[in-house]
Amino acid sequence: MNNVSNVSFRIDSTLKNQADALFQSLGLNMTTAFNMFLRQAVREGRIPFEATINVPNSETIAAMIEAIQLSQDPNVKGTDLEEALKELKKPF
Repeated sequence: MNNVSNVSFRIDSTLKNQADALFQSLGLNMTTAFNMFLRQAVREGRIPFEATINVPNSETIAAMIEAIQLSQDPNVKGTDLEEALKELKKPF
């Protein structure tokens, strides 16, 4: 039998719920996801992703907010992918 240790830590409830939903959609639970993270960190000898303090500027934040609002507006018509590709292929 594997030697198992319990780990306990505090996490923001909203973040936990979001992570639970993400992991569940990937067919994982929180324990499996954390084990994957820890194994990858040990394998690479580092945090297995880039950790930066880059913060989006106000223009980017405004664009992100606008995109969210548009995606939730039932009056905004979505773009057909095929139609968008045709537009990209049109000569100038």
